[in-house]
Amino acid sequence: MFGKKKEGDGLIKSVLLAYFILALHVLLIAGLAILVLFFRGVVNYMLWILIGGIVLVAFSLFYFFRRMRAEGRSLREMLKNPMFNGRSVEVSLLGGMATVKLGQPAKQHPALESGATIDFPQLEDPETARHREISELSELARLLEKDLITVDEFNKAKRRLLNG
Repeated sequence: MFGKKKEGDGLIKSVLLAYFILALHVLLIAGLAILVLFFRGVVNYMLWILIGGIVLVAFSLFYFFRRMRAEGRSLREMLKNPMFNGRSVEVSLLGGMATVKLGQPAKQHPALESGATIDFPQLEDPETARHREISELSELARLLEKDLITVDEFNKAKRRLLNG
């Protein structure tokens, strides 16, 4: 029961790995804040901060590639997952200071690529809409006067017309 591998295990493990990496980055930022608050400044410790950041990123990459090898998959195979189909994956470190984009960007709509114009529906002029409602109401009143519709039908049609 516990030894069986389920179909969604790889996706769940990947999401947990992403949260683990996020937690490492939060710890890195917290460490930087402690350095700024309790020591003489970041400038004096810039080399240590740089070395610590490189070690954390290297550990994250090592853990990711070790996990990928354990599953026997390549990076290309992982990106062929239907969830990533037609999407690019962007890994952003330290709030966007270092960004890696994997995959192809989504294709644009063909009409936008060719420079063709798209006809969007236009809003109707309120005055024109009011004239149309009045003419339809007068038509309903004419049908009621000629006894072609009943009073109930007239009231239902009037409510439908005025409520939009």
